Amino acid sequence: MSDAVFLGVTAAIAGGSLVGIWSLRRAWRLKGGGAKGRWRWSGLALLGATLFWPAWVLGEARGPFIAVTLLSVVALGLVASGYTLRPARARRAGREGLAPEPAERAPSKWRTALRWLLAGPIGMVAAMGLGVSYAVWAPGEIQTRLLIGGLIVPLAWGSAMAWTLADSRILRATAVLVGTAIIGFGTAMLKGLT
Repeated sequence: MSDAVFLGVTAAIAGGSLVGIWSLRRAWRLKGGGAKGRWRWSGLALLGATLFWPAWVLGEARGPFIAVTLLSVVALGLVASGYTLRPARARRAGREGLAPEPAERAPSKWRTALRWLLAGPIGMVAAMGLGVSYAVWAPGEIQTRLLIGGLIVPLAWGSAMAWTLADSRILRATAVLVGTAIIGFGTAMLKGLT
């Protein structure tokens, strides 16, 4: 395949992606009625065709890869073209953050220490229990199970940290994390008994 043909195919993919995404955006902005459904279905059909036809022209591995990549870039460009900068609103009285804060309580040393322990070592042990249990019980090759089990640990540990620091009921977090650690390592040990 010559360079000119390849550039023509990529231009056709980008054009089909642009028209399909523009149709979906137009359907999104319409208030209702039959026109909205027609724009939506025509956009989805055009995007589907744009994703599938390059497989016959560029090959079954390279064609869809290039089509998905160009579709993503064109979609980002179209969405970014509608960006407008608005002035910030004045803050209202009180706290109105994105995430709710824990209940207002007088801080105590034992609550602070328990929250630190839950976010740190106890959360890590619970996350390791999940990762080890997955590595022991999941089907597949041992290398894949170990890799995915190892990737579960930081994700679960980060989730445990965020949850324990945002939750106002510290005893509930304690029970869930300790229970998760016991169940995770317990199920991993059961596999050794069978």
